Amino acid sequence: MTLETFVHPSAVVEPGAQLGEGVRIGPFCHVGPQVVLGDRVELVSHVSVAGATTVGEDGRVFPHAALGSPPQNHKHKGGHSTLIIGRNATIREYASLHLGTDTSRGETRVGDNAYLMAYTHVAHDCTLGNNVTMANYAALAGHVDVGDFANLGGFAGVHQFVRIGHHAFVAGSAGVVGDVIPYGMAFGNRARLRGLNVVGLRRSGMSRSDLATIRAAYKLLFSPDKPLAENAAQAAAKFADSPVVMDMVEFVSQRGKRHFTVPALLDPEEDDGGESD
Repeated sequence: MTLETFVHPSAVVEPGAQLGEGVRIGPFCHVGPQVVLGDRVELVSHVSVAGATTVGEDGRVFPHAALGSPPQNHKHKGGHSTLIIGRNATIREYASLHLGTDTSRGETRVGDNAYLMAYTHVAHDCTLGNNVTMANYAALAGHVDVGDFANLGGFAGVHQFVRIGHHAFVAGSAGVVGDVIPYGMAFGNRARLRGLNVVGLRRSGMSRSDLATIRAAYKLLFSPDKPLAENAAQAAAKFADSPVVMDMVEFVSQRGKRHFTVPALLDPEEDDGGESD
């Protein structure tokens, strides 16, 4: 059975826009001429979708969200750039997601199953993996990369060009100016690592043995006795048979001149996410 597309009489859908089957566009929405809405996308009401923006199938966008506005970047010259949003996204009230910059990546991309709560912001040239959650008012500056299953708390702010590793957790009101390792947990204004996202890892099905291994590797990786690069090499040798550890080591090894979010100090209890086994 073919689902009927519905456009409210008060909505404006400009010529050229592509609407999939079963799309629902509520009152007072505006859809620009380069927009592509996948099957069963719903714009609840008062939603603006502009620019070369694609919203994947089964997405739902709530009132006053603004998708596909030009990048807030003085280097943008007005050329073609895009915003690509994956399937099954939930984008809540007043969220804003911008196009890429024509002098940079040229694309802002959000993966499948994104859950972006009210007033969140995804700036130009960001790349978000699948199953990313951003709580209310969390904001990403330009060129930020966020891995799969990462979770950002309310009012968290991430500096431009920072990488947030997959399965990482950024606490509410954290100010993140350095890369956060996969599985890491970052807290505080000018955030510091406070161990591993153990709750998230358990929810993802990680075994107790893998948790024990990654805890040991975390302590080795951020030991204050040696530089991070030497610790990473030692961890790679010691835990070569552990894919989860090698994942962290690879992330750190792509360092170049990058700044990392590191622990303020290593406390024997800080790597358990505040929970006992």
